[in-house]
Amino acid sequence: MIGYLVNCRVVFTTVQQIVMLKADLREIYINKRNALVGSDRLKLDDLLLIQFQQINFENIQTVLSYWPMANKSEPNTHLFNGYLRHMIPQLQLCYPVVQGQEKMKAILVDEDTVYQTNQWGITEPKTGETIELINIDLVLVPLLVFDEAGFRVGFGKGYYDRFLAEKGEHTALIGFSYFDPIPLISDTHEFDIPLHLGITPKRIYEF
Repeated sequence: MIGYLVNCRVVFTTVQQIVMLKADLREIYINKRNALVGSDRLKLDDLLLIQFQQINFENIQTVLSYWPMANKSEPNTHLFNGYLRHMIPQLQLCYPVVQGQEKMKAILVDEDTVYQTNQWGITEPKTGETIELINIDLVLVPLLVFDEAGFRVGFGKGYYDRFLAEKGEHTALIGFSYFDPIPLISDTHEFDIPLHLGITPKRIYEF
């Protein structure tokens, strides 16, 4: 499991709960991200990387990351992948590949990997070795926003929640957001998988 190089745990204060549904939050935060100009996103990505560098990756060997979608204004995960490659010389880096309408798998990538763009505009490896979830130490989980319990709003397909449903206790989950967490996602359910760490440009949140 990952740890901290510095003590950055955040304790949340009690706030009045209001109804914040995933569908509404999805629309709000897609618009908020799309409203960011390129120079602002570059600064926010640098700040996210600085926070990411505070984590101790000593026991991390195999990581599932993802290719950021430019048309969705996603955080630049290439920065985080590059840092992990620098810190973990024998890093095994995987990317997700969608299988049909229900499932995805993790594919090992290297400098020779050939990529393609699927029907949702997601860049993924064309071929490669499948790595089972039990062998993955860290997953970088895409999201739009997360709440103070570590639950996230994604793009609504449910691939990650289904994929992570049988993860081992050793598998750490990290999500990145340009924005502060919201108090509560009102319509979470038993199949939602919370993050272990949520990273914003200002700080790291532990759940």
